[in-house]
Amino acid sequence: MDVGVKGVLSPAIRVLLDRADIDESKLLEIRLRVNRPVILVYSYGENIIHTETNHDYIVNLEDIRATLDLISSYSLYSYEHELRQGFITIRGGHRVGVTGQVVMEGDRVKSVKHISFVNIRVSHEIKGCGLKILPYMIGNGRVLNTLIVSPPGCGKTTLLRDVIRLLSSGSNYLKGVNVGVCDERSELAACHMGIPQNDLGPRTDVMDACPKAEGMLMLLRSMNPRVIAVDEIGTREDVEAINYVINCGCSIIATIHGATIDDVRTRPVLRKLVEERVFERYIVLGNRGQVGCIENIFDERGNELYMPLLSVAN
Repeated sequence: MDVGVKGVLSPAIRVLLDRADIDESKLLEIRLRVNRPVILVYSYGENIIHTETNHDYIVNLEDIRATLDLISSYSLYSYEHELRQGFITIRGGHRVGVTGQVVMEGDRVKSVKHISFVNIRVSHEIKGCGLKILPYMIGNGRVLNTLIVSPPGCGKTTLLRDVIRLLSSGSNYLKGVNVGVCDERSELAACHMGIPQNDLGPRTDVMDACPKAEGMLMLLRSMNPRVIAVDEIGTREDVEAINYVINCGCSIIATIHGATIDDVRTRPVLRKLVEERVFERYIVLGNRGQVGCIENIFDERGNELYMPLLSVAN
């Protein structure tokens, strides 16, 4: 198992995982809950970790405390800013989500204490998964404004990450361009101490842990990107920032939760983007057959450009 993941687990759980038959390439999450078993979440289902006597191993409070100590290098207080967002990104790009008792300061979340639930989301890079859609995203020597539509857990972030890398590195379709990434949830670049842990290419600049709308405008002003990429848009502020970015001559690649194009059209905040044909390509993902399949690619007029199911992420 990846050293970054195994190294932050309590010694007792680490020993059990060393003995277990773990399919690392398919492992998505390690879930720890006080007084509940350790659950490994795979792309195809779940496994529960057992002891040598074949009983479920039950997580105790000491396991949680030891794990948090290792995650924070024994200084959880120094991660107060990250805890306000509900997660800490560790070396290797893995995101550790935590929940417990929320501490409020006025009307905002200050921190989380009495943490009893930990979810380690294992980061996977699948280089090359964006190659099959890349030619649909490029036209007349530029990157077309593209929206990736996907239900949760269907590989949209993995796909977006690789598309960023390919555009930044260059390909047979387009020379490498400057890409600005607004990574509000630290999932695309998975920055640790400001340094991306995932490969986003040589011409990519990352605005980490910054609200999307503000980050897009900051990147536009400061880094002169040809393309701005952002994960999970949805607010009115996001839409206003996207319009500003496009009006400044910069291309946008974004993702959104949804099962079909109709899901996007029916949201009042996003309807205008569809009606005004702001996005020139819609890439729809699904999980029929296997997670991470391209179900359709449409142009700005709704014309179907591509239909077959193709795997982009596992």
